[in-house]
Amino acid sequence: MNNPIIANNKPKGVELKKGEEYYFCVCGKSGNQPFCDGSHKGTSFSPQKFQAEDDGTAYLCVCKQSDNLPFCDGSHKKISIEQVGKEGPDK
Repeated sequence: MNNPIIANNKPKGVELKKGEEYYFCVCGKSGNQPFCDGSHKGTSFSPQKFQAEDDGTAYLCVCKQSDNLPFCDGSHKKISIEQVGKEGPDK
């Protein structure tokens, strides 16, 4: 697998707490999207650690195509429902 799996074609709204650290799934295999559950083991992927800058809802990328990971940048609008669960395209 060279590219991450497209876990969904829409972002996931999550509640974040300022100052807390989170581990974002970059492989697309986690069953706890958009967060890492260790499913990347055996791949070349590693979770992306990030710290919340504010309290509140953040929309995190689940298509894994955003240029602003872990946050959604609207890239999911180019992903069809048929692509969900498959390896994403080359960027």
